[in-house]
Amino acid sequence: MKLGLINSAWVQANQPTVFGLQKTKEIGFDTIDIFIDPLDADVCEQKLIKDECDRLDLPIVSICCVAVGLIDFNPSVQRFHVERVKAFLDLAHWYQADNVLLVIGEYIWQQEVIPPEEQWRIGVENCRILGDYAAERGIKIALELEPFKLSLVNSVDTMVRFIDDVNHEAVKANIDVSHLLLADVEPEEVRRLAGKAIHVHISDCDGKVHGDLPPGRGVVPFEPYLNEIKALEMEGAISIELEYSPEPDKIVQWVEEAYRETDKLMQAAGLRD
Repeated sequence: MKLGLINSAWVQANQPTVFGLQKTKEIGFDTIDIFIDPLDADVCEQKLIKDECDRLDLPIVSICCVAVGLIDFNPSVQRFHVERVKAFLDLAHWYQADNVLLVIGEYIWQQEVIPPEEQWRIGVENCRILGDYAAERGIKIALELEPFKLSLVNSVDTMVRFIDDVNHEAVKANIDVSHLLLADVEPEEVRRLAGKAIHVHISDCDGKVHGDLPPGRGVVPFEPYLNEIKALEMEGAISIELEYSPEPDKIVQWVEEAYRETDKLMQAAGLRD
């Protein structure tokens, strides 16, 4: 597999777009995931990213999209978010990316008032619509497992059930290693994602709170998870996710550290191409 970086590490440290892309290549990453909203970023910014990645020979693998409104009970909100995700899929097609990483959100009102089965049904139906749109463009959707109590997809059980209910070749799973630990998912459960997973996120945490730290700064036991990922025989990329560095002025060192430690882990597991 390739070793990638989500460029939100640079964005959240207030670094210029081109600087972040150039540093990503300079440090040694094979690929990059782009954190961008096509409804906020103008065409000039979108083109700048594509042109610079092409110049650097830094393939864009994934575009990150949080669309919690896909499971809103208001049809108008759902329609807006379906169209919004379609804009991400169009951008992914232009960028020649493999997938759009999709976060679909949480149950509202503690699963009271609105039956949770209804929100589940809405999510499935809207993801099926988006699966059709993605397939027409040769793109896949990678659903992210969120380790929060009320997240719609917050375990391997719910991930498998959701993908099976959507039943669309273009709608698959993302594996986020630190999220698995936070959701109390044993490494062996990863086997159930065989044929369903297409993308991986990696970061560390303290075992209690979502953290997105460089590997080695927390308590995640990476080896058993990476061994199970290797057994899936996936293609694609393992992308480092670093969010909100506590020392933004040292973001270069933060990313360099994450690269070194993740490369060691991937090499030890026989995962680095």
